[in-house]
Amino acid sequence: MGFVDAGGARLHYETSGEGEPLVLLHGNGENLGYFAAQVPAFADRYQVIAVDTRAHGESTRGDGPLDFDRFADDVCAVLDALGIEHAHVLGYSDGGNIALTSALRHPDRVRSLVVNGANLDPHGLGWKFRVPATLGWLLAGLAAPLSATIARKRELLGLMVVHPHIPSDSLSAITVPTLVIVGERDPIPRPHTELIARSIPGAELVVLPGAGHACAEERPADFNACVLDFLARVETHR
Repeated sequence: MGFVDAGGARLHYETSGEGEPLVLLHGNGENLGYFAAQVPAFADRYQVIAVDTRAHGESTRGDGPLDFDRFADDVCAVLDALGIEHAHVLGYSDGGNIALTSALRHPDRVRSLVVNGANLDPHGLGWKFRVPATLGWLLAGLAAPLSATIARKRELLGLMVVHPHIPSDSLSAITVPTLVIVGERDPIPRPHTELIARSIPGAELVVLPGAGHACAEERPADFNACVLDFLARVETHR
């Protein structure tokens, strides 16, 4: 367990294992505990660095904007604290958006990408996510002035309602090996996931049968096997 100060926040991370560094980034409203079934499997071969995103888990919010550029900079702050030049980066949901943003904003720090359940813009969430998130965000806006807890919840919902903004044509700048992995029943529309994979040169797309958005949690053995196979091939062709 460790902490690093960045942009007024205290960022929490946990490390396990030895080998090439592999950063794990969780989704909106969650914490690094989401990867409970991944850390032991990955730590057999890699130095796993699970991070609590700013304003999530044990990481504080800090000052300034709460957006994906800031989150990507935070990933670099954790790597700097550990003396790591670059790492494999695996992101789930909003963590996938952070992973994509990191590869675009700090390309020299990303060794490879595993993107799970990401979206390029709010419409990419699909209506099953976007409608309740938008309703919650609007309702929370009424009570936010009266409650710091509700104001924080609204800010997190805003990461889905008004963020991210990643142009699909910008993904052509990503040159590292990339795996896009998604559950067959993910509410994020398949064409949107296919757009992400198609826009990144050489990216692989894997669909896990029968799994939903949280496919790493629902189908950990299959998810872990796909990721480990991909990373092994990345190392072979380095």
